[in-house]
Amino acid sequence: MDKARKYLAELLGTFVLVFMGCGSAIFLGCDTMGGHLAVALAFGLSIVAMAYVVGNVSGCHVNPAVSLAMLLTKKLSFSDFIGYVIAQISGAIAGAGLLKLMLSFGLTDLTGGLGTNGIAGAGGVAGALIIEIVLTFIFVTTILGVTSDKNKGSVAGIVIGLTLTFVHIVGIPLTGTSVNPARSIGPAIFAGQAALTDLWVFIVAPLVGAALAAVVYQFLFKKVIEKGK
Repeated sequence: MDKARKYLAELLGTFVLVFMGCGSAIFLGCDTMGGHLAVALAFGLSIVAMAYVVGNVSGCHVNPAVSLAMLLTKKLSFSDFIGYVIAQISGAIAGAGLLKLMLSFGLTDLTGGLGTNGIAGAGGVAGALIIEIVLTFIFVTTILGVTSDKNKGSVAGIVIGLTLTFVHIVGIPLTGTSVNPARSIGPAIFAGQAALTDLWVFIVAPLVGAALAAVVYQFLFKKVIEKGK
């Protein structure tokens, strides 16, 4: 039952992230500075909200890259890692599916692709890989750092949400900002071939960035980790 609650929490959290974050891009657009900042805030505030709703249940990873880092730092079991990833991708598909349904009512998709990620703004595959690895590294390192200190528990959700906001501010014009394979998979499934062709970039790069974050975290905070055992 505890596992089921955790997985449901991850599904719900990822659903909200995709629906609100990609929904803001779809209906507000990102072409203006106001729209750009609004979308960044929508993603960040979604994390803040969900952190305080489901954080005590599952930790509110809502992101396979975050779950991978938790697995590598031995804060998550392998069985839970698999369960979390399945739940996260399911939540992302549900969120994107609801957005697709809403568009069928005659609403306009200002992104032209259901808020999917792309490589054009980053100059191609290499540029997109670099920016996504770096942004994910920053995001996941922040999560590992702030969640390692129990004294910061009350503000962890705000710190993580604000970090996701600022990585979106940089990443939106370049790749649309993924830093989350589930967030990319959900919309791409409904957007079609063009989005699916580049999808591997937004799966591989966040996982690489998360793995690097886990390695650096364990090196920087080795004494803190050992003391906590």
